[in-house]
Amino acid sequence: MQRDGHIRLLPLHVANKIAAGEVVERPASVLKELLENALDAGATRIDITVVAGGRNLVSVRDNGCGMTRDDALLSLERQATSKIRDVDDIEHIDTLGFRGEAIPSIAAVSRFTLVTRRADDESGTRLVVNAGTLAEVADCGAPPGTCVEVRDLFCNVPARRKFLRAFATEEGHIRSVFTVHALAHPDIGFSLTLDGRETYRFAPGATLEERIRDLFGAPFAESLVPVANPPDGNGSSVSIHGYIERPDASALLRHDQFTFVNGRPSTAPVISYAIREACPRARAEARPATILFIDLPPEQVDVNVHPAKREVRFRRPADVREALISAISTALTTPNAPQDSTDLDAPTAPQAPSDPTAPQVPTDLKSPAPTPTPFTIPFATPPLPIQQSLPRQPSQSLPSPQADSQPLASNPPEGAALQSTPTPLWRWFTILAETATGYLLLETDRGIVTLNPRAARERIAFERLLARRTAISQPLLLPETVHLPPSDSARIRTFLAELEAMGFAIEEFGRDVWKLDAVPDLAAGLAAQDLLATIAADIAEAGAKRGGTRWRDELVARSLARSYAGANVKLTREGASKLVEELAATSQPYICPRGKPIMIFTANSELSRKFDN
Repeated sequence: MQRDGHIRLLPLHVANKIAAGEVVERPASVLKELLENALDAGATRIDITVVAGGRNLVSVRDNGCGMTRDDALLSLERQATSKIRDVDDIEHIDTLGFRGEAIPSIAAVSRFTLVTRRADDESGTRLVVNAGTLAEVADCGAPPGTCVEVRDLFCNVPARRKFLRAFATEEGHIRSVFTVHALAHPDIGFSLTLDGRETYRFAPGATLEERIRDLFGAPFAESLVPVANPPDGNGSSVSIHGYIERPDASALLRHDQFTFVNGRPSTAPVISYAIREACPRARAEARPATILFIDLPPEQVDVNVHPAKREVRFRRPADVREALISAISTALTTPNAPQDSTDLDAPTAPQAPSDPTAPQVPTDLKSPAPTPTPFTIPFATPPLPIQQSLPRQPSQSLPSPQADSQPLASNPPEGAALQSTPTPLWRWFTILAETATGYLLLETDRGIVTLNPRAARERIAFERLLARRTAISQPLLLPETVHLPPSDSARIRTFLAELEAMGFAIEEFGRDVWKLDAVPDLAAGLAAQDLLATIAADIAEAGAKRGGTRWRDELVARSLARSYAGANVKLTREGASKLVEELAATSQPYICPRGKPIMIFTANSELSRKFDN
């Protein structure tokens, strides 16, 4: 590359390719721009066709207002738009596409065809552009509206085409764009056809609740509670409506949060902050699913901050923050949305006994009484000997902790083999009690241990699954069907071989509907909806950082272990002892498959130091 220091004007075709890179990142970007144009044209019906993840074809047909021949030709020019007239209009943007860059940018890097007709015109107009060069302008017969076909994307930019991802990945981005626009406009009819198969068809005139049910299924729709501005309001011009996931710990499996500002799919840092602040701490960390619409006067929001308009800036962010926090807090504290701020990794807390002063030595962690008695040695007169709680058990040679009085956990590299060299640590252990929050307290010859039974079961199930040479399936008495969101279905679809290897008998039973005929025996009795949603959530969190099948097997095993550990298992005194013994036989008894601590160890020497003995 020669550099002589002189400044020159770039040739038009080079400038067009550079400008196209700002608008067209991948086939999903093309779909987004074409959908915005169709919506701004007043369409009530939009049909989308995609072939090969958008590499070969992205087609959008609408029944909007259409264009004349002059307007169609002018749409190929840069900075040509019908949405704004002068600089003052930029302060009052109420349309989706307004820059006039989408059509010329797309046409510059594809084989582009546009057919359009206004309802009052006798004939339509057909334009054909090959990689930025206008090749054909002709009259044609066409229904009212506009149809745009984009073929061979990046045909003249091989470097960009080479960096496109696999068909399934690009198709996933296509589905995501389709989903957010179908959510944002439930009153408009949409259809999506992928590789000749109609994947979605939504009738116009639907409500938001109906559109959510059509996209994500009835179970997900039933897990939502409505969000709206409080009745008294706060005097601002910000309006909030939508839905948030009901605060049930068993439903905290999704990560999708949809926010729309004046009908535009977009977000801002203040929105994420407000959702975290409005939710209970454990809920905020779990990223509850949200579908929220924020409406305010156009002059109070700047939609021109991000090149792809994904992020907006508010003139008065405090008003937006307060309105969101108030609306979400009100929704989550209504009688039909009980609060649940329990730590997601903590076991279910048993209820306290009705008379905490009465001496009780339960023979079982479960009590047949209506109010279960926790496995706790209460203070009494005379005090009960600790040794009566459970006989001392020989140790299973647990590995030594890293440091006293610290959680015995570290985050191992994803996909790494979890191995350790056991060294004797405990000669014996005694189970002292179960706390009111469900943790086990153990005394050992070296110190005191606080153990999370749920995380322990998770580790045990995880290693049992990985150690199996052949899967053990448990046939279901009746097949179960599970309706998943499009993104979750796409993730499950890529992991079918691994799921079958783990013992699932699963097949696609329709549009984003899965039929389960068998599950691994460890997962028998678990809700199929929660099981698949957990696996899909873990797949989304891990991403495709490594190749091969080993990390995929571990990912599915970790997800299944997580679901298994969340089952409502009641511990008996003997069961608690057996749980500790089985945990001791694992390779990593201190770390659950998700890298969180199973137990916290406090050495006798540390206790003596803290009590100044």
